[in-house]
Order: sequence, then structure tokens, then C-alpha cells
Amino acid sequence: MQAHPRISFEDTSVAFSYKSNAALRKANFIFSLVNHPWISSMAIGSTKLALKLHLPVEGLIKKTAFDHFCGGVSIDNCDDEVHTLSRYGVGTILDYSVEGEASETGFDQTLEETLRTIRKAKSNPQGIPFSVFKVTGLASMELLEKIQRQEALSPAENEAYQRIQKRVDAICSLAHASGIPVLIDAEETWIQEPVDALAYEMMARYNREKAIVFNTFQLYRKATLQNLKDAFREASEKGYHLGAKLVRGAYMEKERARAAEMGYEDPIQPDKVASDKAFTEALEFCVVNLRQMAFMCGSHNEQSNLYLTQLMEQHGISSNDERVWFAQLYGMSDNISFNLAKAGYKVAKYMPYGPVRSVMPYLFRRAQENTSVAGQSSRELTLIRKELQRRRSAK
Repeated sequence: MQAHPRISFEDTSVAFSYKSNAALRKANFIFSLVNHPWISSMAIGSTKLALKLHLPVEGLIKKTAFDHFCGGVSIDNCDDEVHTLSRYGVGTILDYSVEGEASETGFDQTLEETLRTIRKAKSNPQGIPFSVFKVTGLASMELLEKIQRQEALSPAENEAYQRIQKRVDAICSLAHASGIPVLIDAEETWIQEPVDALAYEMMARYNREKAIVFNTFQLYRKATLQNLKDAFREASEKGYHLGAKLVRGAYMEKERARAAEMGYEDPIQPDKVASDKAFTEALEFCVVNLRQMAFMCGSHNEQSNLYLTQLMEQHGISSNDERVWFAQLYGMSDNISFNLAKAGYKVAKYMPYGPVRSVMPYLFRRAQENTSVAGQSSRELTLIRKELQRRRSAK
């Protein structure tokens, strides 16, 4: 693949320009741990146990993994990080990452916090260009499962579902009024259909002038490429813009285990090659149909990001076109984010925040993902050490 003349994902001086030497050494320590599966597994196990026993480990977690992968314990706590990224042309997507709030009170609290992120973004649209939420933060998984199975709902369940619709509409309505696009995160296959239905209902309502509501498409699922094409066709027929966030996916082990246990066909692509092919075709589809959509390439894959810059060039799409975004997670793949931003592309980082204890499930997933994705932590580590060496040599 021919390199873009203005982009090198090897340029660590750009990738880590926002990090102090101390922050870089901390990153080196964290990825060194994650790079050893048995050490990582032991660290996760002991942390879970310590939290369960209410041992005072939150301070240690905050100073290490939390500080590296999260913006802060509250929305205002993230201000410094948002400002720092913004100075380098990288936007922030504030992601309230508290999980497991399975009560109506918890759902309403998540709604209020999500509305707060939109108001925060409206006050600083350059620094915070998107908002985001998960429907499972606002709704019972059991109820979503029941809806997907097309089972009859009781009067109480019907009322609960109406409250879910109202919560989702409150978010999308404020996003539309504020001019801040909102990303609806993906869920597991067995609850994704009602989530899709809500997303398209919101798009039909709020995406008339441009894409405000974005649905997430997990391309490691066999059905997703066709789902993307069908969603675009429906948007075209009904006269609204499609908002699409493309990702490979996040629930592979869980999906495969459930399919095997319950005896239905595995919904996940047979191998990485098939996932990559679907992701590439999805990028091509979005670029070709940009007239009536906007999309985000949510990927840590260097080839995919580079390929999108080449597609944009081939199709005469400006690097700073508002309809095409690149996104990575805060604390990961800075070599992609900061080099793309320097070359003039629209880039944002997902920045989780919330109380340390509540954000732990997110941090455990990041650790496991970096350990299990072949070469991910090694790549991060190689780049971090390369930059540390460069700085030492430059003294």
C-alpha cells in the first residue's frame, strides 16, 4: 500500500507530542504489563479481588491505568485533557463509562449525564465535536432481548419501553438542537435489532438536513455490510442522511460462546481476513455515497486509516470534510490520531470518564483487548520506547 505523502504512522515525535516524559514512562510501564498475558491476567484478577474486598486500591489505579485510558472522574475533571488534545487538532468524545446501572434510577442518571456531555460539547464544539451513549445505559437488557425475540410485552414492560424511547429521544433532540452529532454505540447481536430500530427512528426525525444521529456498524459480524447498505437505502428512500460509525467489533468471544451454547450459527466473520475485507468494503461504500451520509472510521488498524485517506484523495474529498471522521480510544494509537490530525484530517478520541470504581469494567476490557489483539500492545510499546529513545538522544 502506497504511503500518504503527508502521513507516517511511524512519526513518534508527532504521536506523543502532547505527552511529558513522565507520562510516556507511565505508558511504557502500563503497556509492558499488558504485553505479558499472564502478568496482565494476574493484575486484573488481583485488582478485581481488591475492589471486591474494598481494599484501598483506587488511588493506585487512578495514578496508573485510569489516568492513561480515562479523562477524569467527572465531566469537568476532563477539561485539561480536552484542552490538551484540542491544541493538537484532536477532538474529544466524552464517554460516560459507568456500567451496570440496571435500574430506572440508574437509567435516568445516565440520561442526565449524557445530556450534560451534549451541553458541554455545545460550549466547545471544536474541542468536543461529538457526544455518545449506549442504549444499555438507558434500558434493561432483558427488555431489549424480549423485544428482539418479538415476545408480547406486559403493560409494565410497554411502559418501560416508552420510557426508553423518551430517553433516547431526549438525547437526540438536544443533540439536534445543539448541532452536536451523537453516536449510538453497538451492542451484542441478541439486542442489536431494537437498538437499530431506535437509531433509524431518530435519524428519520433528526437527520433531515445533515447527519446528527449515528448508528454503529460492527463489521466483524457477517450481516453488517448488508445492514449498512440497507440502512443507506432506507435513508435515501425516506429523505434523511445516514450517520454511520464503522468499527470492527467488541464482543467476539461472548458472541461465539453464546452461539455455541445455544446452537445457532456463529454471527461473527470466520477470520480476521473476512472482517478486514468487510471493513474495507464498508469504507468504500461510505465514500462513494457521501452525498447523503456522514461516517466515522473507528479503527486502530493503520492500514484501514491509511486506506481511507487514499480513498478520500481519489474521490476528491477534502481532508477536513465535516462528513468524514477518524476516531481512536484515548490512551491508544496516538501514532494514528495525532499524525492524521497533523495532516489536516478530522480526528477525535473517545475519552471515558466516571468514578474510578465504576469505570473498572471498561479498564479491564482495555487490558484484555490489548493482550488478546495480536501485536496491539507490542506495537504501542515499540512506539513508546522509540520516542523515549529519541528524546534521550535529542538531549
